[in-house]
Amino acid sequence: MKQLVDHFEWSGKIGCGFPSVIHKGIARTASNIDKKWIGVNVEKVFSAETGCLVAVVNDADAAGLAEMKFGIGKGRKGVVILVTIGTGIGTAIFVDGKLLPNTELGHLVLKGEIAEHYASAAVRKRRKLTWEKWGKRVNRYLQHLEFLFSPDLFILGGGVSKRFDLYKAYLQVDAEITPAALRNEAGIVGASLAAQLAGGLIKGGVQHSLP
Repeated sequence: MKQLVDHFEWSGKIGCGFPSVIHKGIARTASNIDKKWIGVNVEKVFSAETGCLVAVVNDADAAGLAEMKFGIGKGRKGVVILVTIGTGIGTAIFVDGKLLPNTELGHLVLKGEIAEHYASAAVRKRRKLTWEKWGKRVNRYLQHLEFLFSPDLFILGGGVSKRFDLYKAYLQVDAEITPAALRNEAGIVGASLAAQLAGGLIKGGVQHSLP
């Protein structure tokens, strides 16, 4: 991050999507990153290195913010669940446009396994699953989410969103389902949006209140 900031001579706000439960800037979980991150104030670490105002948000929440502001979810009421499918599975839940942060439903247990160990894009590649076999796994996961939350809309994000046509035939849920409009870039857009929306950011390890 510091290399990017230095390269572009950036001095403004920075938004960062981070693969963890983030509470008041602090990482509370570390499923797909080093466990040493747990308990670390990520905002302070990044701001100390860059000298910039930093806002850190859960990476799936970042993608959801982007889709609800600029993409498929814009103006949608009811319950919307964005599911990012990549190395793991991330989720963001919105009720009438308002985010319920840090849901991390990729860690639900499904078929005796953690869901992201059963249906992530990484699992498809590692186990060399056909699109049909993998699509049916994703379908079981979505059906489980539907049982729990009765959403009006599923938005599928992550790298596989651009290949939706290869597995959409195997998805059988009652809710409307569609790939993310911003595809794999949703998280980047949402992180930037989170920085713009944040009222109190960190700069150089010090909390700042902004209008």
